Amino acid sequence: MSILHQLGDVAIHWINSIGYWGILLGMILESACIPIPSEVIMPFGGYLVLTGHLNILGVILIGTVGNILGSLIAYAIGYWGGKRFINRFGKYVFLSKKHLDSAEKWFDKRGEITVFVSRILPAIRTFISLPAGVARMNLVKFLTYTAIGSLIWSGILTYVGYALGKNWQNIQNILHPITYLVAVIVLVILVFLIVKVLKSKKVSA
Repeated sequence: MSILHQLGDVAIHWINSIGYWGILLGMILESACIPIPSEVIMPFGGYLVLTGHLNILGVILIGTVGNILGSLIAYAIGYWGGKRFINRFGKYVFLSKKHLDSAEKWFDKRGEITVFVSRILPAIRTFISLPAGVARMNLVKFLTYTAIGSLIWSGILTYVGYALGKNWQNIQNILHPITYLVAVIVLVILVFLIVKVLKSKKVSA
């Protein structure tokens, strides 16, 4: 059994034991970059709505609040530790102050759409808060778009869990191909950006 499945089982145990508080704890940890899958937490919450143990509005809202709190933790880590880390160790992984400045400009211009879209994508959504913090994105904008994206994500997963009933775990089979697709898209974008940077260096040399 993989670590993700084990953590998913832990989350289910929490929800069975303490209900909404289990959902809150799981979603906080998930958004704080601990790999507890929301694809387990929220659909299971939706299933418990179907069985009459929880309220659908309560599940969606508590999941959203958990996401916001966890994202704040990751944002704070990036904000307070990311810049220092890059300034001190960035040269070993080919990151410089110039790259940090570029990231800050990116989040100044496109941070809203970046955070919003990332919050409703598998895999990426868990980690977007760290670079947003490192780039020192405006906190009000970060929280606003994190909240909107998280509400949509929590709502979709809860409804799917409710609709699937006892088969709520099938959502993981649906989302796994999407996760791989997103990973491939991100890889292609990264390669494109690296090639673009290398070409610009050759031109300026």
